[in-house]
Amino acid sequence: MNAHPIKIAVLGAGSWGIALANHCSDVGHHVSLWEFDPQMAQRLHETRERPSVLPGARIRDQITITSDLGQAVHNSKITLLVVPSHVARSVIQQLTLKIFPKSSLLISCTKGIENGSHLRISEIVKQELSDFDFTNFAVLSGPSHAEEVSKNIPTAVVVAAKKDEVSSYIQKALNSRHFRIYRSHDVVGVELGGALKNVIAIAAGICDGAGFGDNTKAALQPRGLAEIARLGRIFNADPLTFAGLSGMGDLIVTCMSRHSRNRFVGEQIGRGKTLQQVLDEMVMVAEGVRTCKSAVALAEKHHIDMPISREVYSVLFNNKEPKKAMEDLMGREVKPEVWF
Repeated sequence: MNAHPIKIAVLGAGSWGIALANHCSDVGHHVSLWEFDPQMAQRLHETRERPSVLPGARIRDQITITSDLGQAVHNSKITLLVVPSHVARSVIQQLTLKIFPKSSLLISCTKGIENGSHLRISEIVKQELSDFDFTNFAVLSGPSHAEEVSKNIPTAVVVAAKKDEVSSYIQKALNSRHFRIYRSHDVVGVELGGALKNVIAIAAGICDGAGFGDNTKAALQPRGLAEIARLGRIFNADPLTFAGLSGMGDLIVTCMSRHSRNRFVGEQIGRGKTLQQVLDEMVMVAEGVRTCKSAVALAEKHHIDMPISREVYSVLFNNKEPKKAMEDLMGREVKPEVWF
């Protein structure tokens, strides 16, 4: 039980939103869980479960479930943004200071980069909430599948904010014996690591589906991380961030886990399905599909070499054969191994 209960709003009732809402409630806070669909919100209120996205998990009885965004964030000290990246802007636009508490800390738990603008969530917040004190913004990321967090399986994540007092406050408010939180100042690096690892996870899934070996998938992870670090350098991220929980940690779990939606997408495509066939069969969002478009666009804009991401893009959107993509990756000119 947390010694100082506060009001926490969780925006988004998908698997990660439900897991985080339950966690915040379990450590003693007053939690409101926002679901945009009124009918679904009512159903969640009545049944206290959403087996299509998080089977076996029950939403705690003391959590308030609502489709009223104003009600959800009213008097909240911490607001967790846990919605897919393609709807993040529309939700943020609704968080005008008329309903959003001026002193509330806004924590992005969204792992994606917006298509079209190619902006990170922090950049969207700056655009849409011009009067918001950005020192109260943070990002939470790391190897944290909702399925395991909901079962209290030991998990470690990182929270990044510009001000140490903000990350320290969040750390103390949300840390538990099952959910360990480290802190960082590198908002950009933590955001990019959490978003771009999903693209590499699709590549790892393609390896599984196409029948490549462990050697192949093990090679993809550090070389994929080098791509992420190269892009991160353009935006002044700390390269060491990518060696931590939101970089290598999240990359490992997303490339290897049976819970990974992005790895699953790649695996199905590696087995011969089209992207549309895979997406039509899925209930939850695989962020790496959209993020791949933004990653390749950013790489081209800034002249960054990201060959794995580029080949994933070709397989997803240009129907390139996975084995041909691997041949082209392996057939490139040899060069020294560099981190970024």
